[in-house]
Amino acid sequence: MWHADEYLEKLYDSSMKRIETAKAFRTAEERKLYLKQKLWQLLGDFEASEDRKPVLLERTACDGYIRERVELSAIPGLSFAAYVLVPDSYSREPLPAVVALHGHGYGSREIVGLTPDGSPDMEPPGVHGHFAIQLAKRGMIVIAPDVAGFGERRLQADVAANPDVNHSCLRLSTQLMMHGKTLAGLRVTETIKTIDYAAGRAEVCSDRIGIMGFSGGGMISFMTAVLDTRIRAAVIAGYPNTFKDSILAMQHCVCNYIPGMLAHAELPEWLGLISPRPLFVESGSDDRIFPEQGFRAAADQLRDIYRHDGAEDRLMADLFPGKHQISGRYSYDWLFDQLSKTGAIE
Repeated sequence: MWHADEYLEKLYDSSMKRIETAKAFRTAEERKLYLKQKLWQLLGDFEASEDRKPVLLERTACDGYIRERVELSAIPGLSFAAYVLVPDSYSREPLPAVVALHGHGYGSREIVGLTPDGSPDMEPPGVHGHFAIQLAKRGMIVIAPDVAGFGERRLQADVAANPDVNHSCLRLSTQLMMHGKTLAGLRVTETIKTIDYAAGRAEVCSDRIGIMGFSGGGMISFMTAVLDTRIRAAVIAGYPNTFKDSILAMQHCVCNYIPGMLAHAELPEWLGLISPRPLFVESGSDDRIFPEQGFRAAADQLRDIYRHDGAEDRLMADLFPGKHQISGRYSYDWLFDQLSKTGAIE
């Protein structure tokens, strides 16, 4: 066997067989608990920083909302900025909040209507659709953190080598793996700190926090929603699929790969750990890196999971006409509706 193609196919098949065998030895709830604990382990442990007071960096009045930029910290020696959009509709009653996570591009500015240098973006929105603004206009407070490795958080070594480089995923991922950690773990850790910050703001109804992420931001959003049950509802865009049809089928950014993850479950089962909390998954029918067939397979498996949990009505799936991009044609309003409902969701 000169080429490893057949070996990789057999390796995948063997993993699927082991996963099915493992399911037989635990109840559904026991398996969920096992996978959640395993996800923490796979992501790698990050030391928590001491409580640091957020620092307000700027405040700007915009059309229909106030835009702030704040500095936060989740681990010692490392800080990050986040944009906060507060709708003009806020008066005294706390509003629902959404943590919004961008994908590959130039950072959080891409989803809050700004260009890379922070000036207003007057061009038609790109694949991210300025989705943080769309959520704010529906009456939700939006917190959009800078994801590690993008925009102003690119590594100096990468920028020095190529000022036009748009991310530092390779260098961050490989060096963190050498320390038994993952870039996804760092990003999830910082997202959880962002939830802490959101919950502590006077304008936010702390039991009505959701999350929405696109592409790589969708990956971080789903992991955060699995691990932090304060997330009441989640929208995962441009990411839901199967590993086999997406990140194993073609070359993706290295930040998508978590060592050992496929040894325990395929992606739809990992996504299903959010159940029974509300989940909306969307993908473009012409998305080449997260293809339609994988999205359909994932949506079918998610329906089975939610049906088993008696929560089928809390799952929505939208395969929209489009490429690798945000749609929001149903998900924006759905998320607002979910975060506006009364009554607790277990």
